Amino acid sequence: MRAVDITRCRVAVAAGFLTQGLILLSLTTRLPEFQDRWDISDVQLSLILLMMILLAGAGSVVAEALAKRKDSALLLRTGLIVVAVGVAMLCTAQAMGFYIGGIALYGLGLGVVDASTNMQAVALEHRYERPILPSFHGAWTLGGVIGAGVTLATTDLPLEVGAAVAVIPLLVAFGPFLPRDHGPTELASEVAVPWRPILLVGVAMVLFYMVDTAVQTWGPLFLDHTFDTPERYVALSAMAYLLASGIVRMAGDGLVARFGPVVVLRVGALVGAGALAIVVFSSTWQVAVVGFAILGAGVAVVAPLSFSAAAKIAGGEGFEPAQRQARVDAVIARFNQFNYVGALLGSVLTGIVGADNLRLGFAVPMVLVLGIIPLAPAFAPRIAAAVSAPRPSAS
Repeated sequence: MRAVDITRCRVAVAAGFLTQGLILLSLTTRLPEFQDRWDISDVQLSLILLMMILLAGAGSVVAEALAKRKDSALLLRTGLIVVAVGVAMLCTAQAMGFYIGGIALYGLGLGVVDASTNMQAVALEHRYERPILPSFHGAWTLGGVIGAGVTLATTDLPLEVGAAVAVIPLLVAFGPFLPRDHGPTELASEVAVPWRPILLVGVAMVLFYMVDTAVQTWGPLFLDHTFDTPERYVALSAMAYLLASGIVRMAGDGLVARFGPVVVLRVGALVGAGALAIVVFSSTWQVAVVGFAILGAGVAVVAPLSFSAAAKIAGGEGFEPAQRQARVDAVIARFNQFNYVGALLGSVLTGIVGADNLRLGFAVPMVLVLGIIPLAPAFAPRIAAAVSAPRPSAS
């Protein structure tokens, strides 16, 4: 593939990441409005989010099953179209049943897009032969900032206006995504995958997404319920978090190259716990927003380093390109399930524990994020290199 084609693919995949972040944050920052419209309690909202996350997990499982036979570019296009339909449905719903149906459809598409964007990203990283995952996740963060900004700018407009963002995934779905190389893929599923080191990296990703989802889902509600925050400013919790996260992600390649993933992750976990302490004990909504911003900077690179490490551990370097890509696609789709375990902890557990007081809800990730510290060595390149060689299947 010519360099110009790879560049076009990289831009298209980055647009997929950006779209995912934009859609998610444009919805989560409007949760207080959806709560008011449908008279939903925090516990009921937790159950609706549980449904969405379980369906997202199902979408990722579907992507894993199809990745051995179908091109991840096709999966990504399909997922984006499903997301577009779900968003339009939930934003324009005139009955609660249609709202919940739209959430369900969006959740299913969310899982397919989550898995397939990361499949595309790790395949491109292999082509570039250098770390580029942080920049893709930086594009997701930029999309989230735009989504939160859209909410800030349209707070006084009807919720139906939010359906306009459904046009974006439809447009991105026609982008020039990376096609799978032609060739046989049967051997991709026959080589043993070293799941133990992948599991260690996955647990760290669970802890990250627990924090990440808690902020994006409950941050606006924390400002709304805990303080007399003006309604148009509740989205600042997510926006501050994402802005700081995006800045660090853009510098992430250099930070990891200079200090190594172990140091970066351990320092980030400590900073993240301290930042959540600021949120939990904040006296004003402005102080809480500062805490969310520091948190975003602390945990920014956990997700991109997780996917990159999982792809390296999956290995398959001895295969034909199509075989390797099919194998890594399947591993990344399964690895993506850790995302939803973390999302369950972040959205459901935070909401249930904090049903009467969201300060208590945010105390949960404040403690658990420290678990990244002992898991950080699993991200070290020497570990990935030690297990990356493919093992022959039993005959």
